[in-house]
Amino acid sequence: MANDALIAALKATNVAVERVLDPILAVPEGYEAQVVQAMRYSVLGGGKRLRPLLVLASGELFDVERSHALRAAAAIECVHCYSLIHDDLPAMDDDDMRRGQPTTHKAFDEATAILAGDALLTLAFEILSHPSTHPDPNVRLELITALTKASGHHGMVGGQMIDLTAHDHDLDENAIYRMQQMKTGDLIAFSVEAGAILGHASKDARQSLHGYARDLGLAFQIADDLLDVEGDVEDVGKATGKDQNAGKATLVSLMGLERARQQAQMLSDQAIEHLQAFDTRADLLRGIVHFAVNRTH
Repeated sequence: MANDALIAALKATNVAVERVLDPILAVPEGYEAQVVQAMRYSVLGGGKRLRPLLVLASGELFDVERSHALRAAAAIECVHCYSLIHDDLPAMDDDDMRRGQPTTHKAFDEATAILAGDALLTLAFEILSHPSTHPDPNVRLELITALTKASGHHGMVGGQMIDLTAHDHDLDENAIYRMQQMKTGDLIAFSVEAGAILGHASKDARQSLHGYARDLGLAFQIADDLLDVEGDVEDVGKATGKDQNAGKATLVSLMGLERARQQAQMLSDQAIEHLQAFDTRADLLRGIVHFAVNRTH
């Protein structure tokens, strides 16, 4: 898939997901309005929408109704944006810019940012539990269970804890792989898995997609680490060089730039190999791999 076509798909996904979230995040007239405004600022403020696109792309493999896939995609984006809000806080990475604009705690205040993140996390499960996401309650329950594991201490939160305490430990490559799989890869894996869950995919199909998502998530994180070293602040939309300045161990710092690029390419090749069974139907998923590894922001 050509890069222009993929960018167009990402933009279309952004519009579609925001159409789902906009009415859900209608600003109330009460005193709680500020937290909803902060939620809207964070989740409707752009971004790549890579995870939602993964839901839609995997759902297309199994003829999932688009409205169902969009609700799952919106839920995942709520979790992703909650994690960014909290990740940017002074107690975590202490970032002032995100997606080319002030971070939520800078645009509002720290307390509001914390509450906005909390509310986005809980909203994700409210969206998944609603019958509009899927008429089968067992499918909704499976989505909720899988997302809790991907976003909680078994996944993203656990990975963030490892990252925050990494300076106290001498992490080798395997430990960093595990941290990145939990912190970044598990939510990406769920994004791919969500389409399979919604579409009642076979065990073999889900196993292939799991392998794809695992390798994609690791390649994506290496690309992110490369951008932190080589990226331009204006292009990336946030501060760069922070990992190096903080003395954080990453695969880039352990391997060096060239070997890290080779590793990202190897992982992307492996991810694409997992899609062989889906022939041309998985071309969008293949295009996402190339975009994730070669992106400049």
